[in-house]
Amino acid sequence: QVQLVESGGGTVQAGGSLRLSCVASGSDFPINSMGWYRQGPGSQRDLVAHIFSGGGDHNIKYADFVKGRFTISRDTAKNAVFLQMNDLKVEDTGAYYCRMVVSNPIQDYVHWGPGMAVTVYS
Repeated sequence: QVQLVESGGGTVQAGGSLRLSCVASGSDFPINSMGWYRQGPGSQRDLVAHIFSGGGDHNIKYADFVKGRFTISRDTAKNAVFLQMNDLKVEDTGAYYCRMVVSNPIQDYVHWGPGMAVTVYS
């Protein structure tokens, strides 16, 4: 059974930093990509950052609202993805979800972590 274990969320003052971690286990298929999404109060779940196999700059996608502040990285050997969040703003508050896509020759499978709260206060 696929499991995504998230950690690192919490409460921080605006301008501060947090580092989110997500470790995956239980997949029978290779990991295609891992990333982070967030959902603010009353809003939809939006992409924050995603990193595809290979991990080079051309394989990373950031939402415009986090460019220059957040950095995504992967530890392929540990099936882990990280999100370093700097210069946090109040509007970054929300539930952050780890997302993993695994692939076999026929199709992709998407898995989500349970989510964790990030609260930024002014």
